[in-house]
Amino acid sequence: MLSRLTAWRASLDLTNPGTVENLQKEVKNTHLTNYIFDGARADLSKTLSVNPAFQVTHSFALAQRESTPSYNFGAVFARDSFFIQGNADHDGNVNGRLNQGWSPSNTTKGQLQLSPRAGGNVLQLEHDYQGRDYCLNARAINPSPTDLSGVYMASYIQSVTKNAALGVEALYQRPQPGQDDLNISYLLKYTSSTRDWIATAQVQPVGILLASYWQKLSEKVDVAAELQVMVPPQNPTRRSAVATLGAKYEFRMSTFRAQLDSTGKVSALLEQRFAPTFAFLFAGEIDHFKNSAKVGVGVMIESSSLTPEEMGQPPYPA
Repeated sequence: MLSRLTAWRASLDLTNPGTVENLQKEVKNTHLTNYIFDGARADLSKTLSVNPAFQVTHSFALAQRESTPSYNFGAVFARDSFFIQGNADHDGNVNGRLNQGWSPSNTTKGQLQLSPRAGGNVLQLEHDYQGRDYCLNARAINPSPTDLSGVYMASYIQSVTKNAALGVEALYQRPQPGQDDLNISYLLKYTSSTRDWIATAQVQPVGILLASYWQKLSEKVDVAAELQVMVPPQNPTRRSAVATLGAKYEFRMSTFRAQLDSTGKVSALLEQRFAPTFAFLFAGEIDHFKNSAKVGVGVMIESSSLTPEEMGQPPYPA
C-alpha cells in the first residue's frame, strides 16, 4: 500500500515548494526593508581563502539620527555542506550562526546570541527536511530541558498541484511553567507554470493577514507588492492595513531598488559597482506624513591576499 502511494505521488510530478521561512523570499529581495539605512557606513571585506571559503569583514556605521557610531567584526567559513558565521560589535554583543548539511534533504542549523544586557542571550536550534514535494521544519528558541520552557515552532508545507502549495505553522510559547500559548498559521503559495510570478498568503490567529505578489517582468526587472491587514480579535473595529509596492532594476554594474507604501514613505537605494571589488551605496527615504527624511551613503570594499591563480582567475598580463 505504501509503495503504491509513493508511486502515485511520484506520478503527480510535484515540485518542492521551498521552506516556510522563504515563503516571501523573492518579495524581500525586491523590497528595501532589509537593505535601507541612514547615515554613513563602510564595509571592508578581505578573502583569506577560496576553498574552503574564509572571509573577514570590518563594518563601520555612523547613523544620521541619535544612534551612536558602531563597529562590527564578522567572519565567515564555509566548505561543502558546512557553514559558520560569527560577528561581534563594539557593545560586546556576539552572534554566531552554523549550518550543517547531513544530506541533500537534511540540514541542521544553530544560532547563538550573547549580550551583556540582561535577557539578551538567545539560543536557537532548528532542523530542515526537504522532501520531493514538501518541506518540514522544527525550531526551538531558548529551550529548557528541565521545565520545557522556551519557544517552539514547527511548520509543514506541501505541494498539492504543480503550481499550488498549502502549509501550516504552529507556534508554542512557554515563558515559564504554568504559562503557555499556542498559535497556528495557515499558508498558501501559488507559483506560475513559467516560474515568473509568485503569490502567497498567510493567515494568523491573532487577526493578521499577509499577502504578497512578486513578478519578474524581464531578465533585469522585478516588481513586488505586499499587503498586511490587522484585525484585533478583541476589537474588530480597530482594523488597519499597510500596502507596499517595490521594484528592483538590475543593470550591468549597478542595482536600483525603489519602494512606496501606504504610510507615506517613499524610499530608494542605489548600489553602484565601479569595479568588482568596490561599490558605492546611496539610500534615501522621505516620510510625507511625518514630514521627515533620511539619507544614507556607504562604500563596500573587497580585497584578497590571494593571487589571481589562487582565486581561480586568469593571471594579470605581463
